[in-house]
Amino acid sequence: MQQLSALWSGLPPKRRVIVVAATVVMFVAVLALSRAATAPQMALLYSGLDDAAAGEVVQALEQRGVAHEVRGSAIFVDRTRRDTLRLTLASEGLPANSGAGYELLDGLSGFGTTSQMFDAAYWRAKEGELARTILSSPNIQAARVHIANASGSAFRREIAPTAAVTITTNGAPLSPAQARALRHLIASSVNGMPPANVSVIDSVAGLITDETETIGGADKAETLKRNVERLLAARMGPGRAVVEVTVDTVTERESIVERRFDPEGRVAISTDTEERSTTSSDSGGNAVTVASNLPDGAAGGDRSASSNNNETRERVNFEVSETQRELLKVPGAIKRISVAVLIDGQRVIDDTGTETWQPMPQDELDALEALVASAVGFDAARGDVITLRSMPFEPLPQPGMPAQPGLLADLNMMTLAQIGVLSVTALILGLFVLRPILTSGASGSVASLPAPALSGEIDDGVLPAGAINARPATEVDAAPLALPSDPVERLRQMIEDRREETLQILQHWMEDEEEPV
Repeated sequence: MQQLSALWSGLPPKRRVIVVAATVVMFVAVLALSRAATAPQMALLYSGLDDAAAGEVVQALEQRGVAHEVRGSAIFVDRTRRDTLRLTLASEGLPANSGAGYELLDGLSGFGTTSQMFDAAYWRAKEGELARTILSSPNIQAARVHIANASGSAFRREIAPTAAVTITTNGAPLSPAQARALRHLIASSVNGMPPANVSVIDSVAGLITDETETIGGADKAETLKRNVERLLAARMGPGRAVVEVTVDTVTERESIVERRFDPEGRVAISTDTEERSTTSSDSGGNAVTVASNLPDGAAGGDRSASSNNNETRERVNFEVSETQRELLKVPGAIKRISVAVLIDGQRVIDDTGTETWQPMPQDELDALEALVASAVGFDAARGDVITLRSMPFEPLPQPGMPAQPGLLADLNMMTLAQIGVLSVTALILGLFVLRPILTSGASGSVASLPAPALSGEIDDGVLPAGAINARPATEVDAAPLALPSDPVERLRQMIEDRREETLQILQHWMEDEEEPV
């Protein structure tokens, strides 16, 4: 402590200011370094909220005194408290949904509410409830539902309602399977609405129609691949067989209507029979002619005639046998299956102890190929192909220990950069500011110290013993001086070794006034 006091008193005022400023800067740097190292890691709490919902969440965090950051539309909190805060805010109904649901109907009273007002509020509540259900999906960020339900008219009583839903996802666009599920969700929630009347619009991919739906060939190939791999693993072991399956599917849609008639297959469906009978007779005198006036002529003879006619008609109606077929071919039917199987061989140790590779026997390969054909539904008429080969596998690397997270695993790159900059700053201040100032200050303080008062004058050219040890202990060399036995030679050697101290002592003597006798 005395040495520090002597060192501080020996510094000039300018150096004292520099030392104080450097000490303060170094202290601030160390404090900032420790604060950056102990600062909480911020994690995303909520993102994509509207202004009203985000304001309620921020107000709830401020009431609890939780440190948070708002970056655009995202709210960040301490990562260690993120899950707890989500559960706590959810219990309070935060963040609130922007669309209102059936609670809109609670504000309607029987007085002053017309049927049109109730219908409008009902469909608005229906849209809000459907939007809430859609938002429960984890990959959907925003959803709006619009339902058009036209009232019946005098000429059109049955009008099917329609709907449109707009979706904003968190990243990947909406898949066709998800769009189909949304159609059925909305159609099942609205009475009389078919799924075809629901339009699904993605904010990134646009309108998602039925034509954009995948055929499912990749799913079929993946299913067949898993089945074959599981079958081969039971015989060969895991990792000793590689299977690749390709499924070619029908991509076009075809509708065939066929109608056939069989003339041999007749069936009488009706019979109509009509019978008609006609009878006529004629009798009377003969007609008056020239011959009847002659003497020999027959003037007054009688005559008679009769006729009978019978007619029968029959009409039979037959129905000709008819066959009508309507064949609809939709996309997704399998056209061709190709299977490639690579199997490892056998490791055999010969007489010399060397391990050699041998392919699988042909009979076993044939048995495995038959199993694979049964697993994939092989059809030679369809053009299916199965290729099974036995080839050596490259040795797999030995798995090592899983990487364990280090001490700095929880720090991000920005925090590490800040800690590095502060550490370098503190090191530079310590090495290149404080150390040179203190070192130069120590040497200057020793030079400015007055020479010690001698107990007596030089007697016969010999300095007193106190003058020899006049330097402070901090300036004494570590190795002792080898002084000769002669006092004069010893004084000369000491003056030669300590020229600066000797000159300072002599200068102090010359400047000192003589004391009165």
